[in-house]
Amino acid sequence: MENKIAVLAIIVNDFQAVETVNSLLHEFREYVVGRMGIPYRLKNVNIISVVLDAPAEKINSLSGKLGMISGVSSKVLTAK
Repeated sequence: MENKIAVLAIIVNDFQAVETVNSLLHEFREYVVGRMGIPYRLKNVNIISVVLDAPAEKINSLSGKLGMISGVSSKVLTAK
């Protein structure tokens, strides 16, 4: 299956969810090209952007699992 390049945007509103998010990202580490995390203390949120090179099913799986975590939202932008 052909890999796609994607950017996964993650916003963590609940500090308790950070460990779960990091665990999931570790699980999918073989597909991660790069990651940038920004703790936005003024708004009390953590913003993470992750660049992936992976099959579409893996990208969607990670995004879906992140979306099921309370206090976490995620969106994917895929290169054409």
